Amino acid sequence: MAGATHIPARRTVPPAPAASLTSRDDVVRAIDDLVDECRVESLWYFRPDYYPITDVARQQVLEAIQERSSRDVFRRAGTLKTWLSLHSSDASASS
Repeated sequence: MAGATHIPARRTVPPAPAASLTSRDDVVRAIDDLVDECRVESLWYFRPDYYPITDVARQQVLEAIQERSSRDVFRRAGTLKTWLSLHSSDASASS
């Protein structure tokens, strides 16, 4: 193909709500909200009233969401997983 140009893939920016994650409570709330949002599509095999209560359970539910979700939701779950892993030692260090 003579004259064809390569257009680079567009880079995406993390969703705006990730910028508002300033405390552990914000992340826990965001994970619970994502669980609610993904309950039918990705978490259909969990109890209807399930919310993770430990960091390990939160990591597991975020992984389950990533395995069965859209690209946008996958990225949002990844952002929450990263935040949680960076700050999960903060809670254990203060106890």
